[in-house]
Amino acid sequence: MPKQISAARRSSIAGLLTAASLAVALSGCASYDVTSPADARADAPAADVKAKDAKAGDAGSGDAVDCRKAKCVALTFDAGPSENTNRLLDILKENKAHATFFMLGKNHVAERPAEVKRIDAEGHELANHTWSHQILTEIKPEEAKRELSQVQDQVRKITGKTPTLMRPPQGRTDEKVSKVSKELGLAQVLWSVTAKDYQTTDSDLITKRVLDQTKRDGIILLHDIYKGTVPAVPGILKELKKRGYTVVTVSQLLSPAKPEPGMVYRP
Repeated sequence: MPKQISAARRSSIAGLLTAASLAVALSGCASYDVTSPADARADAPAADVKAKDAKAGDAGSGDAVDCRKAKCVALTFDAGPSENTNRLLDILKENKAHATFFMLGKNHVAERPAEVKRIDAEGHELANHTWSHQILTEIKPEEAKRELSQVQDQVRKITGKTPTLMRPPQGRTDEKVSKVSKELGLAQVLWSVTAKDYQTTDSDLITKRVLDQTKRDGIILLHDIYKGTVPAVPGILKELKKRGYTVVTVSQLLSPAKPEPGMVYRP
């Protein structure tokens, strides 16, 4: 049975986020469950809260950051790895920041296993963005399952780890996609900040768009496949730090809650 979230914090919507991060009403469509990072943390089971608190102050722990107290924002990159990923990883390492990588399978994970290994080795989060970027709401459930499971299998083969997070292409999800995600042990992650870096190579504009939209508990969507994006990251990280933000992975943002398979997380 899925974890029950308090009625005040659980929302059931019939909608989706497009690549432009616009809410689109889907009249007549089945609903699906959505929760925010803050509400997920507040509803974490007592045992997980206790375990989190026990690790407080342990600088060597991946759980050392406590987003119940810190002003956190999750940094995420879609559609890689690519020829730009190693430079991005260098930048993140220099800034002691960690991110979640929602990776594509075909022509990306399958062709760049060394980058996948490095993402994992340097403490970033491995996540799923489907095999070939098909819109999951527009294909049959068995096809959607194949799109996701192929990435799961490939990442596990490369790293020995299986992703627990996925981002549906264009943010399009529904009850059927949620069911498939649950079966595969995948929580769904949308976003609150988009630079629309697929539309521009202007790194300054990408930086401005991110900073203008970022708020506490936000989830930033960028793509490491576009030329203007990686050069924007140093400035983004510098200014976020100046504004008091701690940059974290999605799972760190949700902690002490654990991602719930099938659930949609959106700030």
